[in-house]
Amino acid sequence: MSDPIFHEIDEEVRRERYKQLWNQYGTLVISAAVVLVLAIGGWRGYQWWEARQAAQAGAAFEVAAELADQDKHAEAEQAFAKIAKEAPSGYRMLARLREAAALAQRDPKTAVKAYDALANDTSLTLEMRDLARLRGAMLVVDTAGYDELVQRLEPLTAPKGTFRHSARELLAFAAWRTGKNDVAKKWIDMIVTDAETPASTRGRVEMLMALTGASAKG
Repeated sequence: MSDPIFHEIDEEVRRERYKQLWNQYGTLVISAAVVLVLAIGGWRGYQWWEARQAAQAGAAFEVAAELADQDKHAEAEQAFAKIAKEAPSGYRMLARLREAAALAQRDPKTAVKAYDALANDTSLTLEMRDLARLRGAMLVVDTAGYDELVQRLEPLTAPKGTFRHSARELLAFAAWRTGKNDVAKKWIDMIVTDAETPASTRGRVEMLMALTGASAKG
């Protein structure tokens, strides 16, 4: 019969304990709740702002690309330059590459410098840097010496390199163009023995194979 009495005493003790805890920590609990609500609201606001920035950058990128497709290279160059300065990081990288491509249509020498700057920018991904290195080499493959092209392209020719096929082909052509037929054959062999070499690259290299025994240009 005494159990209900003890139960009520326990409940009263608990209520008193909760009251003491609330008096001691209630302000902290309310503050923490307010901070949490503000943090969630701030994060959602940031996500909205980020999505809005990305949408604006995407629209601007499309406009700049259309200008390039219409051969309005100066206007496209300016549009991509603006995106490269103001857009989120992903669009900035792409815009810098497209800016250099647009520049190549009217000023190849300056475009090579732009590609070189991208290739040496450690804030970019390795693939982006390698692509810039390849694009720059493509602009000088008809005029630069073989040693310069080796310096530009040899790092890209590693067995698992993303752009190894194009880099090897350019080096084979550069070697042949400068009269280094034995060196050209080395790159040709590397291309031919790589099972992953694209068929289009193989076709062009087979034509070059036929020329390596003839008098080279330059």
